[in-house]
Amino acid sequence: MRIFDTPGVYFERADASAGGIAALRTDVAGFVGIAERGPLHLAVPVESVKQFNAWFGAPFESGYLAYSARAFFENGGRRLWAVRVASETASSASLPLGAAWSVEASSPGVWGNDLAVRVRQTRRAQARATLDAVDPRRVRVDSIAGFELHSLVELRQGASSARAILRELDAAGSALLLDRGVTGLDPRLPARAETLLYSIEVHDAGPLLAVFADLSVVVEHPRYAPRVLAQPWRDRDPVHYFRAARDRLGEAPPPVVVRELRSAAQRDALLLPPETGLPQPEPLAGGADGLAALRVADFIGEDVSPLASDAAQAAARRGLRALHEVDEVSLVAVPDIHIRPEPPVRVRPVEPCVPDPCLPPPVLPAEARARSIGDAPPRFSAADIYRVQATMVQLCEARRDRIALLDAPLEACSGGTTLASALRSWRGRFDSAFGALYAPWVGVVDPLRTRPGAAARAGRLTRAIPPSGHVAGAYAATDLSRGVHVAAANAPLEWAQDATLALDGERHGLLNSLHVNVIRALPGRGLRLLGARTLSADTDWRFVSVRRLMSMIVKSLATSLQWAVFEPNDWRTRAKLSLVAGSFLEELWRRGALVGDSAAEAYFVRCDDALNPPDARARGELLMRIGVAPSVPMEFVVLRIGRDENGLALSEDGALGAAA
Repeated sequence: MRIFDTPGVYFERADASAGGIAALRTDVAGFVGIAERGPLHLAVPVESVKQFNAWFGAPFESGYLAYSARAFFENGGRRLWAVRVASETASSASLPLGAAWSVEASSPGVWGNDLAVRVRQTRRAQARATLDAVDPRRVRVDSIAGFELHSLVELRQGASSARAILRELDAAGSALLLDRGVTGLDPRLPARAETLLYSIEVHDAGPLLAVFADLSVVVEHPRYAPRVLAQPWRDRDPVHYFRAARDRLGEAPPPVVVRELRSAAQRDALLLPPETGLPQPEPLAGGADGLAALRVADFIGEDVSPLASDAAQAAARRGLRALHEVDEVSLVAVPDIHIRPEPPVRVRPVEPCVPDPCLPPPVLPAEARARSIGDAPPRFSAADIYRVQATMVQLCEARRDRIALLDAPLEACSGGTTLASALRSWRGRFDSAFGALYAPWVGVVDPLRTRPGAAARAGRLTRAIPPSGHVAGAYAATDLSRGVHVAAANAPLEWAQDATLALDGERHGLLNSLHVNVIRALPGRGLRLLGARTLSADTDWRFVSVRRLMSMIVKSLATSLQWAVFEPNDWRTRAKLSLVAGSFLEELWRRGALVGDSAAEAYFVRCDDALNPPDARARGELLMRIGVAPSVPMEFVVLRIGRDENGLALSEDGALGAAA
């Protein structure tokens, strides 16, 4: 107890209640697909198109992932976890640097073949030196300023030189203590001592991309190259990686990494001969996208026993299963199982400018060269698409805290008289409240065809992509602005020019009755998402917003009530649980997530002696029963116009979707 000495009024917090319950985020999406670069089969969080491009590259012809990510952010999404997939044939471009190191592209892909590196020596500290005639490890200098511990030191006498690592600094005697004796130099002659660092220049298809300066070849040095230029995910358990990745959102990986090829002893021995670096940019080679051999297993991974070896678990944690363990994801999509690769868009060379002879000659940038082209992915069959989407739904059902956004196959929503039967057949494959089907595809302005010098193919400036990116963005925007209980429908889609199919009211009604959520262009209203149904035949779970609201409530309660474990199983604990749960549900009711004229009609919380008899308490059990009346979206509004005795009368009826 606090003891007071000075007279006065003091305030102390006395709170016997447990912490309250906060609604968890439901706007976070997770996408699995094909990208130009980036880590493979590892969930990476991004919060903007710029961050996505820094990790995974710009849009390219062989994947939809970059397009879907942009659609997500354009439509109001704020946080996305992306997983890049490729086959085991994917490899990183590399270039050996002597016998000790190699420079590699930071991730697999043919994009690394466009990189070239140049290595330069930097001599930071210099001083006149005298070799100790007694101790060959001791070198006297006129000043130790600028010399850092664990630096690589080069001693020069005319054309002769020797290298060693600085281990100690003798400030009183103005001397350097090296890790080895200096050989090959005359202690009677003056010498020059210099510290050596290196700079690595990275060129991307010609122009300079990045410069990494003051890199050391000594392991203990704070600027040791393999440590500074390292992959953030290398040699790290992915489970621990993505739990800490949220703190490193702004840290995009460097374009290249440095790998060790020798042990420390072998590497130190290689420091002795003079090294001049790479005076000219040398290209990396050996990068491969690994898309031609892409399989369904690369998208969904495999089930393994928790007792399996680390190598077996890492091999099985691919695609969707790399995303499965990210707790905050609530929307899942795999747009690239529908991939339709296209030939690369060629860029016409820019006409060189003619300099004005009356002006000084301009400084021209490095000439860019053509980009490398990798292998294209296969076109997956309907059976493959179903297998991936069925796994999506299965994993969402297993966790019960997320929903699968399914894109209808392009063949099923690209026109023709068989449209209804094709979509009915595809929709009939699923029966789950944790999945929702969307059609048709959306046409977007293609950055590949609108960039300077790009020739539009057949006059087209758009590309059709699966709608899941737009849908996820619309869900996220609605969750953030109004709440998860509001259906993400009847709002215009951004970054959308057209749809692959124009639907009339009759076919829209037919598809809606089949629980196919339609994207439709309405006169004067733009392209809108006009559907909010799950794939469940159970009328209680007809609407996506109801399923997502209940998942949020369950997850919020399960997360926030963990404090009750091992608490005394008495009436006080039960009263606390009832209080915090009731407060949480009342707040949802006040926001409109629960329906009822009063709180008693909207929800109930029971945690009394009748539910928890003495024998249950003796077993360490505590039961709390909660019931809620979730808000249901209104799908149909009927306006009735008729005559009464005074003239025309107008009435409006709203039909709840639950009764429609």
